Amino acid sequence: MLDAIREFIGVLHWGDAFAAFVLLIAIIDPIGNIPIVVQLQDKGAKIHPWRAALYSFLIFLIFLLVGDLMLVIFQLDIRYFAIAGGAVIMLLALEMVLDVTIFKTTELGNESSDLIPLAFPLYAGPGSFTAMLSMHVNYSIATLFVSVVICVITLYIILRCTNWLKIHLGPIALYIVRKFFGVIAFAISIQIILTNFFSCLHGA
Repeated sequence: MLDAIREFIGVLHWGDAFAAFVLLIAIIDPIGNIPIVVQLQDKGAKIHPWRAALYSFLIFLIFLLVGDLMLVIFQLDIRYFAIAGGAVIMLLALEMVLDVTIFKTTELGNESSDLIPLAFPLYAGPGSFTAMLSMHVNYSIATLFVSVVICVITLYIILRCTNWLKIHLGPIALYIVRKFFGVIAFAISIQIILTNFFSCLHGA
């Protein structure tokens, strides 16, 4: 057990874990999605922060473990998937920065709002899945796992503080935060695309 822990820590890079966390939290955008949570509450949905965070973590964990298997099944080089994923992240970032709607979502009701639509697809959705697969080119599973844990803890705290944030931050501050994380996500998407593009060229 101790050897497994030492091996896990040995492949962990905290700088990479923080960078992965920043990208994931930018894609998930829990602060920018506060209006959606409030809207669900206004419709009568009961939001349980710990359930939403737990469901999100489980979905992330499953995808983190089987993501590589999906690439094998579809016979995809992870570098090409990373380029495609970087493009998707770029579009998500453009949504945040330009206040446009590129990806359409459907409302599936409020009977199980902690799972749908909060955990999936709002938080642990296609954008964050794509980001994890794209980052797996450069980061270890241990690093991504730690970033997911930190991300889910942050998500839980923000959900618990939804009403407080809505009152004290106000719409202007929420708007600024959303723009800030949008720019970060856009910059990271460019890095992912260019890094893997030149890697494919050199490997060809």
